[in-house]
Amino acid sequence: MRGLTVGSGRPGSGRRAAGGAAAVVLAAVLVGGCSDGPPMKAPSATTAPHTSGAPAAPPTSGPATTTASATPAPAKGTAKVTATLATNLASPWGLVRLADDTLLVGSRDTGKITRVDPAKKTSTVIGTVPGVAHTQGGEAGLLGLALSPDFGTDHLLYAYFSTESDNRIARMVFDPTRAAGDQLGAPDTVLRGIPTGAIHNGGRIAFGPDGMLYAGTGETAERGLAQDMTSLGGKILRMTPDGQVPADNPVSGSLVYSPGHRNVQGLAWDAQGRLWASEFGQDTWDELNLIEPGKNYGWPVVEGIAHRAGYVDPVVQWHTDEASPSGIAYAAGSIWMASLKGQRLWRIPLDGTKAAAPPQAFFTSTYGRLRTVVAVDDHTILLSTSNTDGRGTPKPGDDRILQLTVS
Repeated sequence: MRGLTVGSGRPGSGRRAAGGAAAVVLAAVLVGGCSDGPPMKAPSATTAPHTSGAPAAPPTSGPATTTASATPAPAKGTAKVTATLATNLASPWGLVRLADDTLLVGSRDTGKITRVDPAKKTSTVIGTVPGVAHTQGGEAGLLGLALSPDFGTDHLLYAYFSTESDNRIARMVFDPTRAAGDQLGAPDTVLRGIPTGAIHNGGRIAFGPDGMLYAGTGETAERGLAQDMTSLGGKILRMTPDGQVPADNPVSGSLVYSPGHRNVQGLAWDAQGRLWASEFGQDTWDELNLIEPGKNYGWPVVEGIAHRAGYVDPVVQWHTDEASPSGIAYAAGSIWMASLKGQRLWRIPLDGTKAAAPPQAFFTSTYGRLRTVVAVDDHTILLSTSNTDGRGTPKPGDDRILQLTVS
């Protein structure tokens, strides 16, 4: 496997010590890998050969994979905004699309979920997730949303959210026949005990092609949690829809699918069922990783491409001021990655398990911070902005959801 390096060649890792008072952590984040800041000019990319630290092999559990796509994605692609589906959203984070083309959008800071009808140009609050805790300036709150694989019959909406004591995943019945504001049933918690903190709460959830629920978690600035197999922090987790441990997970009796993560906020599967994840770096390298069950992704021992035995190198890495990645989606043979501090949408064309060409940037500084990407079909994606999250500079109409045609 070859890794792609995208960056300006800034030396040094500049890692910060974790821990301390919440105020110290929040101040530190303003100059660290997941902070806001002026975007840099879109760079050229160079290639750097590396190894993963372990022989490449198909996963022993989870979705079936193959070693290569039939046709590599072309080096250059296109992305064009064709419609604005929603405006004036408050701190949007989770986003799902229903079969009737309406959208459910979660507000990180308020815990409210809004149904957006682009055809009618309406936005209606369907309910509030109880117990959501958000501290001004922090990253906790109502984060990822996911629809049950059987949503057409069970009407279950899953949410990853922060409370005063933990991050947890719960499911709620969505009943649109009830009065507006009262369309969410009582939460049924399927997993609790994920560490929470002012920063690095992860939060992306998604059902895989195997019907299992995956969750990206953060290490809450407590670095050691990422390598602690007894902790749910700093991991990608895999569970049944009821929150139980699947029999074929890489470690018997454990929800941990892969350890060694700092802050995973993007999960997506390609056409061959391979799992990809985006990850915030500290001060030097953000990452796009190809996830294999049971493999260790290095944090805090390594960051970025390290050629270190026992740890998997990212397929692509970026300097943090060009990315700070959140959501990802797969469409048109590529991974599409939303960047917060980088204020751009990255296209990473794939050739099997590697990048087919250097990543390509779109909309640099045009829409500000970008949070979530959702694939509608192979040539249509949805993209949400994140300028009202306390680290952006909102413009009139922010935050918004855009519809794009991509190739």
